[in-house]
Amino acid sequence: MIFRIVRYIKVFNKNLIMSIIQKRSKRKPSGGRYKFKVIKRVANLGNHPRHTKIGNKSLKIIRTIGGNKKQFLLSFDIINVYDKKDKKYKKAKVLGIVSNTANRHFVRRNILTKGAIVKTDLGNAKITSRPGQEGTINGVLL
Repeated sequence: MIFRIVRYIKVFNKNLIMSIIQKRSKRKPSGGRYKFKVIKRVANLGNHPRHTKIGNKSLKIIRTIGGNKKQFLLSFDIINVYDKKDKKYKKAKVLGIVSNTANRHFVRRNILTKGAIVKTDLGNAKITSRPGQEGTINGVLL
């Protein structure tokens, strides 16, 4: 009997997971409701943020509108660094994060975001790409 109750609770909790919809609110700024019906569509689905970390290459590919594909980096340890003096790109290994303007706790958690300053084997570099959305890590040597 107890096993059935626990199993029912687990199944019931699975159905409580809500989707993230990126669409206009049903309510006006004054608190009134808009008259038209808002329909949920797959095109309007959002996702949780993917925090790209330092580590072996790991990425996720999802299908988008029109059959296109989007790559999300989950972890990576190589960065394409642009050297202003030589005017060339070089591949460098990421050793650690020096600072991150997005969130100061991302430095401790080794999360790579746009604008973060990372320590590489060529020197410090600033990330110019969006690793959680573009699938690559590009940066400029400081």
